[in-house]
Amino acid sequence: MDIVLDVFDTFLFDRLYATALPRPLTAGASHKVIKDATATFSSRRELPTAIHSLNQFWNLPPSQLFGFVVYFICASLSYLCIFDHATFTHPKYLKNQVALEIKQALQALPIMAVFTVPFFVCEVQGYAKLYDAPADAPFWLYNILQFPLFICFTDFFIYWIHRGLHHPRVYKTLHKPHHKWIMPTPYASHAFHPLDGFAQSVPYHVFPFIFPLNKIAYVVLFAFINIWTVFIHDGEYVANSSIINGAACHTMHHLYFNYNYGQFTTIWDRFGGSYRKPNEELFKRESKMSKREWERQCKEMETVQKEVEGDDDRDYGDEARRLQKKVM
Repeated sequence: MDIVLDVFDTFLFDRLYATALPRPLTAGASHKVIKDATATFSSRRELPTAIHSLNQFWNLPPSQLFGFVVYFICASLSYLCIFDHATFTHPKYLKNQVALEIKQALQALPIMAVFTVPFFVCEVQGYAKLYDAPADAPFWLYNILQFPLFICFTDFFIYWIHRGLHHPRVYKTLHKPHHKWIMPTPYASHAFHPLDGFAQSVPYHVFPFIFPLNKIAYVVLFAFINIWTVFIHDGEYVANSSIINGAACHTMHHLYFNYNYGQFTTIWDRFGGSYRKPNEELFKRESKMSKREWERQCKEMETVQKEVEGDDDRDYGDEARRLQKKVM
C-alpha cells in the first residue's frame, strides 16, 4: 500500500509535516531531500525518503482512510440505487438496523487498521514481493495472471477462516456480531467484530509476501475486495450462478448460518459440503418479497438460529414484531 502512502504524502502529509515540524536544512542536504521526497512507487527499503522511519506508523492510516472512503461510497451508492428498500418490512429486519450497521463498522475498522500495521510496515520497508512496473513481473503474462491467482488464493483461505469462525467455541464471541443482520443492507458489509474482520482479511495481506504483486494491481484489488463485499450484502440477486458466490448465496448464509462460507466462489463450499443453492424465489422480485417466501425463510431461520445461538436477542422493534405476526 505504499503507493497510497505516496499519494497522501505528496498531496497532504509532506505539507503538514513541513508546516508543523519544520526542520532546518543544510545547503548540501537540500537537493537530496527534494529528490527523495518526490520519489514515488518505491518502497522505503529500496529508496529512503526524507521522513523519519517512525512516521511510517503515522502514514499508515491513509491506506485505511482509503478503505473508509471506498466502504462509504460503495455502500451508500448501493443502498440508494440497488438495495430494495422493501426489505425494511421483512420480519427479520432489525430496529434502526442501518444506524447499527454503520456504528459497528465505524467501531471495527479503526481497530482492524491497527492489527494490519505490521503488514503495511513490512510492505513499505520492502519485505513484500511488490513490484512497480509491468516490466518487473516474473514474466509478462504474470501481469494478467496475478488477478485470478489472488482471487483463488484468498477465496480458498477465507473459506476455511470463515468456516472456522462458525465453530461454537468462537462463533458467539467473534462472528455473531456480523450475523446480527439476518437481512443485511450494504452497510453490513463491514459491520464485523474487529478480530473477525481482521482474520478474514489476513489472506489479502499475506498474498504479496508469497507471490509477486504489482503495486497498482494491489490498490485495484483492495478496492475490488471492498466493492465485492458491499455487493454480496446488497440483496440484489442477479448472479444465479453455481460458481459465483453472489448476493443470493450470501443471503442464504445470513439466513441459515451454516452454508456458503466462500467469498468469491462456491468451489470450496462444494468441496466442503457446505454449499446451498439459493431459493429460486429470490430471483423474482414478486416472490422474494412475498408473504409465502418470508414465512418459509423465518420458519427455517428460527429453527437454525435456535440451534446455533440459543435464544434470539435481536431487537426487531415493535413495528417489525407486528409485521412478523402478520406474516406468520
